[in-house]
Amino acid sequence: MLSIGDFARATHMTVKTLRHYHRIGLLEPAGVDTSTGYRQYTAEQIPIAQVIRRFRDLDMPLEGIQAVLSAPDLSTRNERITAHLVRLEDELTRTQRAVTSLRNLLAPGTSEKTPAIDLRAVPATPAAVITEVVDAEHSVAWLQGALGELSATLLAQQLPAAGPAGGIFSDSLFTEHRGQVTIFIPCTGKLRPLGRVTAAEIPAAELAIIEHAGAPTEVDRAYGALADFVTRHALAVDGPIREYYLIGQRDTLDTARWRTEICWPVFRVGATHPVP
Repeated sequence: MLSIGDFARATHMTVKTLRHYHRIGLLEPAGVDTSTGYRQYTAEQIPIAQVIRRFRDLDMPLEGIQAVLSAPDLSTRNERITAHLVRLEDELTRTQRAVTSLRNLLAPGTSEKTPAIDLRAVPATPAAVITEVVDAEHSVAWLQGALGELSATLLAQQLPAAGPAGGIFSDSLFTEHRGQVTIFIPCTGKLRPLGRVTAAEIPAAELAIIEHAGAPTEVDRAYGALADFVTRHALAVDGPIREYYLIGQRDTLDTARWRTEICWPVFRVGATHPVP
């Protein structure tokens, strides 16, 4: 039997950590002296402690490690380990993307050229719409679900889309991270309301438009460039931000090919108004 001090030296775990693992049932000592309360471990427990240390090095939560160690069979154990590794890979991808974006921001000379900004008058358009109040943190998943429901409804009623899908976003979604969102697909013909889907007219608007290429994670840079343009040219008017999804998740899983138009309401564009 090893004392808790000797076991700590053998496993490179602190005594405090071993006591904590005992309390939560993650790594219980082989025995506890009833008179002194001293914990004792066996040499056979060293590999278990080493496994726990490796999982902690991989940022696995203690409850996750407990679930792995208590797995009823090898297959279940491997599934739980694989699930954590997938989460780590996803986190690594997000970190690498953030690092690349930050380097581009800190070294403007190496960043991609800002896309051109267009001024466009958009006519009123009949559309199938879904409108709800949404939390910003759930907005991407909600948007994809709404687009799927709109597409399925149009398909079921044999109504062709008359243009790219889009969204209209209230100011509070940006300022309070909760606000009204309308997702729409322009269509022709008489739409029968079904579920969340109703018919509405998307109002006409005069817009400054920038095209964002790629996944939504980098869309703030397009928003920033568009806001700078509108501010410098004193074109801004009150009105909701609008987006059009030219190529998205329903078209391809390759996020590099996604294309989204970001639209800022402006004053009297007109069809022939030149871009300053």
